[in-house]
Amino acid sequence: MAGYTWTNDQADGVLKNSALSSELLKASVADTVIQPFCRIVAGFGRRKGESLTVPLIKNIAEPTSAELGESDRIPIDTYAHSSVAITVKEWGRGVEYSHRAELLNIFDLADAIQGTLRDQMKLVLDTAAAAAFKAAKIIFIPTSLSGGTFDTDGTPSTQATQNLTVQHVQTIRDYLADSIHCPPWNGREFVCLASTKALRGIKQDPLFLAWRQYADPQAAFFRGEVGSIENIRFVEVNHVNALSNAKGSGSVLGEALFFGKDAVGMVVAEDPELRADVNVGDFGRQKAVAWYGVMNYGLLWTTANDGEARVIRVSSS
Repeated sequence: MAGYTWTNDQADGVLKNSALSSELLKASVADTVIQPFCRIVAGFGRRKGESLTVPLIKNIAEPTSAELGESDRIPIDTYAHSSVAITVKEWGRGVEYSHRAELLNIFDLADAIQGTLRDQMKLVLDTAAAAAFKAAKIIFIPTSLSGGTFDTDGTPSTQATQNLTVQHVQTIRDYLADSIHCPPWNGREFVCLASTKALRGIKQDPLFLAWRQYADPQAAFFRGEVGSIENIRFVEVNHVNALSNAKGSGSVLGEALFFGKDAVGMVVAEDPELRADVNVGDFGRQKAVAWYGVMNYGLLWTTANDGEARVIRVSSS
């Protein structure tokens, strides 16, 4: 626990602080935008065990022909299914402070601490959500202004030598739509969560200006959204623990996540919340505030197969 002490205005002397600014300043917090794109999986809660199994139905193959003759029986296809289990975990952090600090401070110390803990909680859970997205098997690695390579085993084997460009976006979009037939996030559009550096590579591309001419600034829907290219909505993530700004040769690349519908699931046994303990010890002289929750995130489709994979991660070895 950090102690509370008054300090001199100068190294030597008896001058003391007699006035403080009326505004309490907090450190700036990176915007958190990843968690809202996780699908809350229904059917889980208290007294449901430690994990939730999500059943997944695979696509039925298109036949060469479904035409029937008058005396033909309707052929019977078979379907395959699989499942993924998401195990919940406990999450939480806390801060202790003294009754004396709360009593003598001109500000509401408990309220200030709760505010910073709430910010920390959002960052921690956003990083956890990003980790679930980044467990995807398909990875795109930019190796030139217009080209790159795909890895489909979940591990990038090539070093990126170029930041993200609009031409890379076009390649990724076609892979989503044509190679793996990923359903769009909202039925019409895909979503890209991109680090500030990855977005800078796109914004500096002359092709981006052509797209912006047709983009309505009032059409932005998501927090942090900066524009739309090739039916992909781009959202900036300035939280480097979630999406790095320093991937590839000479840290040239920023990470990004392109995805469609049902990419990552979120299971909740107990919603994260702030909790106050007013009597940690010594007759109430020590107090504490913490945030705590029981939940977790998980990639729903864990293959790179056509019709199943839902996420493409831009990264580097």
